[in-house]
Amino acid sequence: MNNPLLTPFDLVPFSAIKNEHYLPAIKAAITQAKEQIEDIYINEEEPSFENTIAALDYSGNQLSRLSVLFFNIYSSNADDEIQHIAMEVSPLLSEFGNDVNLNEKLFHRIKAVYEKKDSLSLTTEQQTLLENTYKNFARNGALLNDLQKDELRELDKELSQLSLVFGAKVLNDTNAYELVVENESDLAGLPQDNINEAKEAATAKGKEGWLFTLDYPVYLPFVTYIQNRDLRKKMVLAKNALGFQNNENNTEETLLTIAKLKIKKANLLGYKTYADYVLEERMAKTPGTVKHFLNELLEKSTPFANKEFAELEQFAKEKDGIGKLERWDGAYYSEQLKKSKFNLDEEELRPYFSLENVLNGVFDIAGELYNIKFTKAPEVEVYHPEVTVYKVTSSQTNQLVAYVYTDFFPRTTKRAGAWMSSFKSQCKKNGVDERPQVSVTCNFTKPTATKPSLLTFGEVTTLFHEFGHALHGMLSDTTYPSLSGPHVYWDFVELPSQIFENWCYEKEALSRFAKHYETGEIIPDALIEKIKAAASFEAGMQMLRQVGLASIDFGWHAVESLENVKHVKEYEAELTAKTSLYPETAGVCTSTAFSHIFQGGYSAGYYSYKWAEVLDADAFEYFKERGIFNKEVAIKFKQNILAAGGSAHPMELYKAFRGAEPSIQPLLKRGNLN
Repeated sequence: MNNPLLTPFDLVPFSAIKNEHYLPAIKAAITQAKEQIEDIYINEEEPSFENTIAALDYSGNQLSRLSVLFFNIYSSNADDEIQHIAMEVSPLLSEFGNDVNLNEKLFHRIKAVYEKKDSLSLTTEQQTLLENTYKNFARNGALLNDLQKDELRELDKELSQLSLVFGAKVLNDTNAYELVVENESDLAGLPQDNINEAKEAATAKGKEGWLFTLDYPVYLPFVTYIQNRDLRKKMVLAKNALGFQNNENNTEETLLTIAKLKIKKANLLGYKTYADYVLEERMAKTPGTVKHFLNELLEKSTPFANKEFAELEQFAKEKDGIGKLERWDGAYYSEQLKKSKFNLDEEELRPYFSLENVLNGVFDIAGELYNIKFTKAPEVEVYHPEVTVYKVTSSQTNQLVAYVYTDFFPRTTKRAGAWMSSFKSQCKKNGVDERPQVSVTCNFTKPTATKPSLLTFGEVTTLFHEFGHALHGMLSDTTYPSLSGPHVYWDFVELPSQIFENWCYEKEALSRFAKHYETGEIIPDALIEKIKAAASFEAGMQMLRQVGLASIDFGWHAVESLENVKHVKEYEAELTAKTSLYPETAGVCTSTAFSHIFQGGYSAGYYSYKWAEVLDADAFEYFKERGIFNKEVAIKFKQNILAAGGSAHPMELYKAFRGAEPSIQPLLKRGNLN
């Protein structure tokens, strides 16, 4: 079989790739990577940084590229065949990873270099790579005996498969749900665009009426605007019951098994809990630090959250006689209250935020800050017709900086949410600076026959968020692949993304791109003031919710045993007792669909969103002090944060940018929580 994935390529030749190419190509790349690694450990020369540490970091480049490529497709365009292939690929990669990490001869050479590190003249980046490499091997079983190594292999293999099973079940449950509304009068309150989309969706499926799914761009407007309380209840219950129903997609046993196996893995490696294991390589360092951090946020936010919730409940009572606020009321009455308090209607904003204009705004602001420009690259092949590629070049030298693939609309083959990934990471090898190819994937409101994609303000901030991650990947300027771009501590990785959201609230930035899609009118100052005024609306409730989610995550990963946990829902209720505002609801559960922690990389790390918010609020305060387009501050951020990747400890990088460690005060000030 002529396999395009086995021929060296720079840009991915998507038009030539078929599903059946992935598995044999990945198998061949594994064989190649094993040979490259064997060349390292059979080398008779004395172990050195270059022939061992650097050589290992550059090895398996083809495998890394193919793996990332495949799992990008798995997340963005997964038909049944791709899902099946993933179940084969995942354990192969897990086994290969263990073959490397548990290779005694290889570790012997790494250890030899590590033990003489003080006598080596290494750069900061080289020191970081050496430390990371040694720790990675030690943390992944290199110091175990043979029996323990075999046990670890089995654990990792099982965990990788169960993670895929969890994600597939949640996706299948999501895709299985449809709500057909037969009477248009039941849609009162819902914006006309959303009604039209629902009609088109029903027609496409050969159904009468209006069809709604649990895709986020469909779900969110529905629960925010539909006046019919019973219909909101149906949607909210369906969304919150994913993985928790009595069907083949129930994830309770899967997540319990995953959580227990993670404890087992942590114990095997010498840690009390999985959180102890994970946090060793995070800025937070220990579960105790995270618990203290979450308790501080809980203490700060609870009084404000309780006050905000009481106000919301009173508002719903006065408006519609609602005696007790339920979770299917939250989004609806919050939107109504926000309108009442700030005279701000999200639908009033949407005409100013066509996807095209917002994307141009992202390009303009990033270009201004970091001296780059974006040009459409139609010659570059894509994996789906909805994907667009842009070539990123230096506005000063015209040299290639990166390529960025954008994929913005929901599909049944695409998981929910928004994320950034890479088809190729930046590194420098043999005098060549390999430039990255990054991707930004979202699930935004689709254009209709009569209107372009008009974003909610939440979708605007999401786009800026993901492009913040993308800038981290695009502007990387490191030598070694494992230290490039977003390859940083998990509780540092959200800084570039979250800080970029801040420009969405500033008049100086908004006036560049927030233009009415029909008239070209720049968003009025009055609307900008409303956006800014509403930015801290229900900030206490939002913070409490994030602390609640982080508490669920920690409840599954910061414990020494889960043997007494028989019922997922009951256990979750214990974990969220201090953060729950709404009455307990039967038939719903967060954990069963919590892909961030049971499928993604946020296990024992969900707190990092709030941790990074402290960093981003503090960092943006610096921009505001000097000007949000201040070149000096922007270049400092680019050099010390974006370009530096994981080349030094994140706190050292942050202090090099800011001149001091971060303070929590700007975050509290931003949310009016002080």
